[in-house]
Amino acid sequence: MVTATFRFYEELNDFIARPLRRRSFSCACARGATAKHMIEAIGVPHTEVELILVNGESVGFEHPLADGDRVAVYPKFEAFDIQPLLRVRERPLRVMRFVADAHLGGLAQLLRLAGFDTLYDNHYPDEDIEAIASRDHRVVLTRDRELLKRRTITHGCYVRALKPKIQLREIFDRLDLAGSAQPFRLCLACNAPLRRIAKEDVAGHVPEGVLERHARFVTCDVCRRVFWEGTHWQRMRALMDSLAGERDGATGTSPAGVENPT
Repeated sequence: MVTATFRFYEELNDFIARPLRRRSFSCACARGATAKHMIEAIGVPHTEVELILVNGESVGFEHPLADGDRVAVYPKFEAFDIQPLLRVRERPLRVMRFVADAHLGGLAQLLRLAGFDTLYDNHYPDEDIEAIASRDHRVVLTRDRELLKRRTITHGCYVRALKPKIQLREIFDRLDLAGSAQPFRLCLACNAPLRRIAKEDVAGHVPEGVLERHARFVTCDVCRRVFWEGTHWQRMRALMDSLAGERDGATGTSPAGVENPT
């Protein structure tokens, strides 16, 4: 056995035993144990980790620990560019796409509303989520920390909040999504692209009052639903604007509605 000293930073402390939080502590390790093995044995999913320093040097997950090593473990960085450092992943994801577990259906819909390709099925077993994430290079969103410890999952977020709108803000903040949001371009039900449809083509597919009051409509070619800019769209527009903050143009101008479809 060897002994290493660990220190976890910021929100990574949420995963470890309370007496060990926000301080250095010693931990016995099997000889040849890797940084990844010990970090997860302590309770932190590897997908939550962005940077590992061993004795002040940046290392990868497979770095073997030696007796006396001092290990500092950091979460994802939003405010600092650590690209020049050796990161624990080969490269960041170029396109942000998600797969959500069975407990995050509301969050999945809101991410689609914001324009992010998000797969969700409340019948997905963990094995399917792992396979989808690996195949499609998707970020796994879950409230199950054990899922994030699966070997082939390289990008994931443990969602702390319980309510979908608060979860959405959490993910936007943690992954700095405001700049890449493209609201109202995906179907909330199908995750498929929406397209503009002429008013004359929706006659018979929407209530008469809606046809009289609205001029712009969109449809999903998968589920064939028709959407318009009703009161629900206005509430969702306000939510998207609040997430974008004061950044000009963050929410775009595409008028794809999300009112109750027919």
